[in-house]
Amino acid sequence: MSEHEVRELLRDVRAGHLSRRDFVGTMAGLSLAAPLAREMLVAAGLAEAQTRTTAAPAKRGGGGQLKALWWDAPNLLNPTLAVGLKDWNAGSLFYEPLVHFDPRGEMVPVLAREVPSLTNGGVAKDGMSVTWWLKRGVQWHDGKPFTAQDVVFNWEYAADPATGAPTVGVFRNVKQVEAIDPYTVKVSFTQPTPYWLTVGVILPRHIFEPYKGARSREAPNNLKPVGTGPYRFVDFKPGDLLKAELNPSYHVPNRPFFDTLEIKGGGDAVSAARAVLQTGEYDYAAEVGGVEDDVLQRLEHGGKGKVLIAFGGRITHVQLNQADPWTEVDGERSSVKTVHPFLTDPAVRDALALLVDRGGIQEQILGRTGQVTANFISAPERFRSKNTRWEFSIDKANQLLDAGGWARGADGIRARDGKRLKVVFQTATNAAAQKMQAVIKQAAAKAGIDIELKTVTPSSFYSSDPANPDTYTHFYADLQLITYLMGPPDPERLMRVFTSWEIASKENNWQKFNVWRWRNEEYDRLFKTAETEVDPLKRAALFIRMNDLVIRSGILVPIVLRAKASAISNRLKGIEHNAFDLDFWNLPFWYRDA
Repeated sequence: MSEHEVRELLRDVRAGHLSRRDFVGTMAGLSLAAPLAREMLVAAGLAEAQTRTTAAPAKRGGGGQLKALWWDAPNLLNPTLAVGLKDWNAGSLFYEPLVHFDPRGEMVPVLAREVPSLTNGGVAKDGMSVTWWLKRGVQWHDGKPFTAQDVVFNWEYAADPATGAPTVGVFRNVKQVEAIDPYTVKVSFTQPTPYWLTVGVILPRHIFEPYKGARSREAPNNLKPVGTGPYRFVDFKPGDLLKAELNPSYHVPNRPFFDTLEIKGGGDAVSAARAVLQTGEYDYAAEVGGVEDDVLQRLEHGGKGKVLIAFGGRITHVQLNQADPWTEVDGERSSVKTVHPFLTDPAVRDALALLVDRGGIQEQILGRTGQVTANFISAPERFRSKNTRWEFSIDKANQLLDAGGWARGADGIRARDGKRLKVVFQTATNAAAQKMQAVIKQAAAKAGIDIELKTVTPSSFYSSDPANPDTYTHFYADLQLITYLMGPPDPERLMRVFTSWEIASKENNWQKFNVWRWRNEEYDRLFKTAETEVDPLKRAALFIRMNDLVIRSGILVPIVLRAKASAISNRLKGIEHNAFDLDFWNLPFWYRDA
């Protein structure tokens, strides 16, 4: 076997098309000893994740209460309809997917018996279908059996445009999802599909079928989940408190450990971190990466806990609205039928990029929780562009605006053709984000751009309520600071947000993620090509071209690759901190050290 063929096998392992065990077996068939094959996996960064401990706990329950804080409080418990991390995480207490991604970016089965691959026949060689074998004996919280019909229903539910699911784009190339038998599901595609993981968390057919389509928002169980997960629903006060209890019929033996779970919402990230790290009142606080790193380090000196940090594909960036947020057309602002009065001007967009002090923001505010980047895709490494550069220069920004005809008025604010460079810059209320806003505002003022800062409570900013005008998907401002999540270690879903069919609008209840209202035919063509490109090197090159096109367009300014940071009690064990999946992805295996 040639070196090229070995590298191709390693790429299949990384992509989940080939298991580590099958790779070692293939190498053994070529007379390569298993230890040497495993060394090849280690060298390629594909060593097996650490095996979860089985020594503790030895039985289900008996752990008392787990107390967690989610300062960005959830207000919806149907993850399929949610547009924000707070609601996805809350829903993950009750609902499960077919597979999770572990901290190394490898798929691990949850409701599936095993991960489909080319070797086990789950992934078709032509890339046109994937077959899932489901775990048997799994029950919904109401005692009904989990079957293939539930998986089929989730496609019917989410792919129906009338449902208004933000994930509808994931199913764009799915031709059919069919139940071969009660525990086998086949997903067929309209074209070769290298990224074939289309199925997210699974909702029960018998609960949600009456609310498929236009009635999706009327379902009582949007706030009272019935899942297959380790915990059952007890009570929920949106924006405040969520309570759950152990699921005695959970399909993983001897799990979970905690008898009850309480998630307190609201407040701020600093208070959440303090309650774990300094006072020890809580066991876990999610998303404390918004706290300045020097504050986190001082709180860690309290001795009650520590901060877990991991980098995946989270990107904190400034978004430049390409539509006009101040003109209403057919009942909506920031309509795709409008054009922003000056943020479509390359001189203004390029000047704004020069006015973001990325290095200062990382060093002075984020510390170990941020890595400066000029790219939208910064991980995994093979997708990172080497063609981009970033620079902070107020002088160059002034030169660009002068050359673009934007002259300073008597008050120092630039204007051209009666349009003043005055913008509203919004973000979710958060100390670190607001400091970033202030840094950018100060630099912009020196270039003759007047920035009005606006903050929105996180529960509103990340809400999936179409009637709420303050959500980031409405984008009723000129600029907004936000962090987008890549999730799985593949950029396809992340980069879908720039396609023309993902534009957020009144028509789709603002449940899509192209909030810039940006349209580019070349980008759409590149994305469609990447969707079907099975050669991993060519596919990576396509995503790099897409990244470069977005950066050159000036519709956003990347600032930092952002860490996923959580505060945990020193007594809390079993957590595998994971930048590629949700906080509670391995919750059944958490326990408290006696």
